[in-house]
Amino acid sequence: MESQKGHRSLRSEIEHHIKKHGYTLRKLSELTGINQGHLSAILNRNPPRAITIRQLDALAAAFGQVPGWLYELYEEECFSDGKVSRPRLVPYLIRCAEIGRQDCIESIVSKLLENPKHVSILFSVAEQLFETGKRKEAVPFYQLVIDNEKDSHDDCFVLAHYRLFQTLQGTNAEEHWEAVIRFDPYRKRLPEQYQLDALLKLANVCFMVQKWNQVEKYADELRALATAVYEDELRRRKSSKECEPLKTERHLVVYYGQGFLAKGVALQMQGRYEEAKKYVQGYADLGWFQLLDETGQREVEKFRIWAKANLYTLDLLMGNIDILPDYVDFLINHPAEIPAGLLTIMESASKYDFSIDHILEHFSEEINHFKNYQDPINISRYSHFGYCKAIYEYKRGRIAKALEETLSCLSLADRMNHHQALKRCAELFWEHRHHTSSHFV
Repeated sequence: MESQKGHRSLRSEIEHHIKKHGYTLRKLSELTGINQGHLSAILNRNPPRAITIRQLDALAAAFGQVPGWLYELYEEECFSDGKVSRPRLVPYLIRCAEIGRQDCIESIVSKLLENPKHVSILFSVAEQLFETGKRKEAVPFYQLVIDNEKDSHDDCFVLAHYRLFQTLQGTNAEEHWEAVIRFDPYRKRLPEQYQLDALLKLANVCFMVQKWNQVEKYADELRALATAVYEDELRRRKSSKECEPLKTERHLVVYYGQGFLAKGVALQMQGRYEEAKKYVQGYADLGWFQLLDETGQREVEKFRIWAKANLYTLDLLMGNIDILPDYVDFLINHPAEIPAGLLTIMESASKYDFSIDHILEHFSEEINHFKNYQDPINISRYSHFGYCKAIYEYKRGRIAKALEETLSCLSLADRMNHHQALKRCAELFWEHRHHTSSHFV
């Protein structure tokens, strides 16, 4: 194709296909939806009217060609007299990314990066792909921004790092932890509305990989920032000056409450139950929070339910088994809390050696659904649930079930690439290795 390029042009190819199909401009206008006058100006005016990428796609469809037809010749529409046409180039690169024309992207990028100022164009392409849900396609453009922007304090550079962190998917613990390490140095350079979301995601990812000290750090930062932003918002609304309202992914009360919740959970997972209770009180009743609209009120109610659930959790983990019937009733009435609740019950039973067979039977259907979870948080819970259940079964003397749970946990930890969980499960299996010969023969 490259060898022919010197003998072809976008317009000569279009004119060739018009003749080949015997179309008039009027007929072509009807087929493509492009104004007839615009078609004439594209083909006959001197200098010719520029073609948009959407018009080229419409022409391809009219001529029965595949998406991406003549894209390798479209560069001439994007560069003129040494200048870049941003309105044509950005949609072109977006379409190339959408349909996989990597050859065209590479050709354009090599020309663009001759001028460092054009990095902002690549960032614009990445942002538009990201905002339309095409995160995978956006990743190479964000990486180009990071690799070619010299100013590490530039907004595009910092946001590109954040966007790459946001594109994290799957359950690979090692990849998630590496992503935290890469993004962490840039978190405080983000604008406040992005910082709030970034800190919440950082805390959640560290929860998944069980880095409790890191969860605490980000939770503390989230609480401090959410409090400062809240106070600024109150002052702004009381002043007579008109200011741009703060734009965040979630209601402001979410960040404030999550700062307390994440801190409490991190303390809980380290066995610091009394300390954790103090933080539960921080989100148990957020009705005092001003600026609450209908969405905010719903979030406050969620925190109220979570606080009640987590107080049950802490009591049970501290050995207060008497609250178990009330906790089970709570879970029945709040099904969304069942995954976390059953983990707590299982952890407590394995720790204090009391029977929960009747509870496992009652929630057997829900437990069977655990293996279907796709989100990292619940998969992490499922992994810990299986580990605690293995200990529980060993203590009940049901060795075959215990070994089955242990092997299942090992498999899940391996699939998650979670070295800490893998080590813990291997140690459990090794501790009970003397049972293996009689049960696996």
